[in-house]
Amino acid sequence: MNRQDMIDAVARKLEKSKAAAAEIVDLFFATDGLIATELKRGGKVQISGFGNFEPRKRAARRGRNPATSEVISIKASVVPAFRPGKALKDTVNRRRTS
Repeated sequence: MNRQDMIDAVARKLEKSKAAAAEIVDLFFATDGLIATELKRGGKVQISGFGNFEPRKRAARRGRNPATSEVISIKASVVPAFRPGKALKDTVNRRRTS
C-alpha cells in the first residue's frame, strides 16, 4: 500500500473526499506530521495495539565505499525505528497461517 492507496482507503472508510483524506493521512505520516515531529523532538509515539515509534541513536562507525573499497567513517546519527505491538504481531501471524 502506498500513500495514494491509503488516502483512497481513508476516504472510503470515513466517507470523506480524497482531499480531506489526504489531509488526515498527512497529519500523521508527512515529514512534518505528528509522528515525525515528535520523533524529531526526541520523544516516542506509542499507539496501543499497533506499536511504538522511537528515535534510536546510531554510533559512529567505519564503513567501506563499495565502488572504491575505500574505508570511510560514518557519522553518528539518530534514526527513526518502529517496534510493533503484540496485537499487530498476532494479527499479521494469524493472516499468514490462514
